[in-house]
Amino acid sequence: MHPDAQIGEGTKIDAFASISADVVIGKNCWVASNAVIMDGARIGDNVRIFPGAVISAIPQDLKFQGEKTTTEIGDNSTIREFVTINRGTSDKHKTAIGKNCLLMAYVHVAHDCILGDYCILANNATLAGHVTIDDHAILEGFVAVQQFIKIGAHAFIAGTSKVRKDVPPFVRAAREPLAYSGINSVGLRRRGFSEEDITLIEHTYRIIYIQHQNTSKALDVVREEIEANEHREAILGFISNSEKGVIRGNI
Repeated sequence: MHPDAQIGEGTKIDAFASISADVVIGKNCWVASNAVIMDGARIGDNVRIFPGAVISAIPQDLKFQGEKTTTEIGDNSTIREFVTINRGTSDKHKTAIGKNCLLMAYVHVAHDCILGDYCILANNATLAGHVTIDDHAILEGFVAVQQFIKIGAHAFIAGTSKVRKDVPPFVRAAREPLAYSGINSVGLRRRGFSEEDITLIEHTYRIIYIQHQNTSKALDVVREEIEANEHREAILGFISNSEKGVIRGNI
């Protein structure tokens, strides 16, 4: 452990872990043997980092010129065995994992990715650079996400999926090519969404995906038929602002 590293009270670092100089680790964390925490790591409180994880290695990006960037990990997150998280580039200057996240074994998070709170990435999920994932999203095992993709809050993506288009909030996505396969009703109920809210979200996506209208027309129909509320606005805003385009409907 480098003497310049800042280690919070109550944090335990096991033998054979490697901690570089420009590292800040909060209180009551655990860093296991053979974990490697490199320059630029900014780790919150109560974070658990398991053996073999590599945090804040330089980006695998040929445009990287050694600029000073960071990797941030929020409070109460768990980083399992052999996870790799690369620090940012001059694009966002950071890679960020939110609070209460779980990254299971062999997950890779590339440079400039931004994850919200309570995200779960199952084993071998892989994010290319510049991916944004909003709160409470779940990616099952072996999901591969293309660069610059956005995944909305409370979305659920089935295992082995290839994500080439943006995934709107509240949906389940599966199949190849990746498609809408319903809303994530189980996850929404677990997180306290009312049946009224779930029905409204379901109705919104029925207009967008099941009625087979073009996207622009479908959004107009949503505005006409669905009373304004935070969930409607989250869906409309996400789809309207998508630069990559959103996943297709299930034909």
